[in-house]
Amino acid sequence: MNQPSIIVLDFETSGMAPDRGDRVIEVGAVRISDGQIVERFQSLVNSGLLVSPFIESYTGITNAMLRSAPDSREVMRAFARFVGNNSLVAHNASFDSRFLAAEWARVGLACVQEFACSMLVARRVYPDAPNHKLETLVRYKNLPVEGSFHRALADAEMTAHLWLGMERDIGQSCGVERVPFSIMKALGSVKLKRVSDFLGEFAAGG
Repeated sequence: MNQPSIIVLDFETSGMAPDRGDRVIEVGAVRISDGQIVERFQSLVNSGLLVSPFIESYTGITNAMLRSAPDSREVMRAFARFVGNNSLVAHNASFDSRFLAAEWARVGLACVQEFACSMLVARRVYPDAPNHKLETLVRYKNLPVEGSFHRALADAEMTAHLWLGMERDIGQSCGVERVPFSIMKALGSVKLKRVSDFLGEFAAGG
């Protein structure tokens, strides 16, 4: 039986705080279905603001590129259709979820989907990694590198590979074929000292 689809997303933004006026400048996302990436969504986003030289250098996204990009309202409505009612994953989801909520609110939409954080899960699954930044984890686990870091679709694809890899590693350690999204999401909130017990309980019940 196939599991429900999951949308793995990433935003590039003009800054760190949507409540201070920072905006999404690029959205990238992939749909995972039955353990595979099956669909992609990517767009630059013209929100009518200028980004700083630092952001241009960090992302490679220039003001000239943004001026010719689709309007933010158009992009966010299209992205909402892509997401549907599927659960969401992002690396450092507290960041992306705040921007998603702010951008969707501008077009009259609410983010009601479940949201899980691959970074929090990775801290529990790979406690010995040098750190839990996406780039570090991709190198640590020898995952496929898709495009350039700090571009939205590339980061979303690499996060998807990380998520699928963690599902496989948890499944193998617990002796189960599939790890539900609900277990992955819950694992991100488990105290580090309880991870072994949590996974043991999942294995016993699985």
